[in-house]
Amino acid sequence: MTFLCQAVELTDQTSVSEGRRAAQQIANAIGMDELKSGQAAVIVTEAARNAVVHGKGGHLLLCGSKPAGEPRLQILALDRGAGIADLHRAMQDGFSTSTTPGTGLGAIRRLSGTFDIFSGMAGTAVMAEVGDQVLPSAALLELGGLAVPVRGERACGDALDWVYSNDRLAVIAVDGLGHGIHAAEAAEEAVGIFKKYASEPPGEIVSRIHDALRKTRGAAAAVAEIRPLAGTLLFAGIGNISAVMISKALSRSLVSHSGTLGHIMSRIQEFKIEWPRDAVLVMHSDGLQTRWDLSRYPGLAARNPAIIAGVLFRDFRRERDDASVLVVKNRNTAV
Repeated sequence: MTFLCQAVELTDQTSVSEGRRAAQQIANAIGMDELKSGQAAVIVTEAARNAVVHGKGGHLLLCGSKPAGEPRLQILALDRGAGIADLHRAMQDGFSTSTTPGTGLGAIRRLSGTFDIFSGMAGTAVMAEVGDQVLPSAALLELGGLAVPVRGERACGDALDWVYSNDRLAVIAVDGLGHGIHAAEAAEEAVGIFKKYASEPPGEIVSRIHDALRKTRGAAAAVAEIRPLAGTLLFAGIGNISAVMISKALSRSLVSHSGTLGHIMSRIQEFKIEWPRDAVLVMHSDGLQTRWDLSRYPGLAARNPAIIAGVLFRDFRRERDDASVLVVKNRNTAV
């Protein structure tokens, strides 16, 4: 599951049009049909306009993917407004705190295959997805993420992917050295190796990636294997990928050893820890600061993983590098 992501800064009505054009470009690139492209255009327009009018501006994150050949567009509108005091009323058609008709959030929810919203004192995050489900309906886990290039670059040196089979989920987060096209090539190579050997343990996958990246500028990468029925998480990483497992009873930082895959590394070590029923795994590149704390956002851990990823991106992104965030959790759990 490789992402094609773009970030649009929302400042005024002109940026709403820019977001709609960007969504159309991504929809075309992933082969989305005209009906779903039209639905996505309406969602982007309403979500971006709400962020500009009610949320004092913010960011629109558009991530296209093609799981199992089926186009899917994830839309995240992130603002820094005062939040929505009554979400239930705000979802009803006709409710508005300004001169707008008040049909935005209701329209977004109706047109989305998946919809979620989180609002607090730091702002509001709206997530809508158009397209088929990424994971099987019987999947015990849900996940979401984003990988956004640094401003001024089209190619992203960060990449995310995952493979779900039976009761096992394997995920990877990659940060190609530097940014731009050569970083993206290294990340793409790493993802290709991951997909080919996803059934192997994380340590072995990381070792294979190290061998494959010798012809590239190199990358940091981390692989996690989650077995929700067994309640275990297995992790291995090299370089600057941060990973934290959070739950009420147990929170653990997962260690990536120093080095650059394809060039120099100290050792590969697997770590096995418990995966509680209320667990949330957050993996991200150094395009995000590490000082975030989900407990400062009451209720956020219960939201869709894409919402969690979006809020962390909004509040902790470093502007000088590509940024990626991947969040995995059990379905219908909260911390």
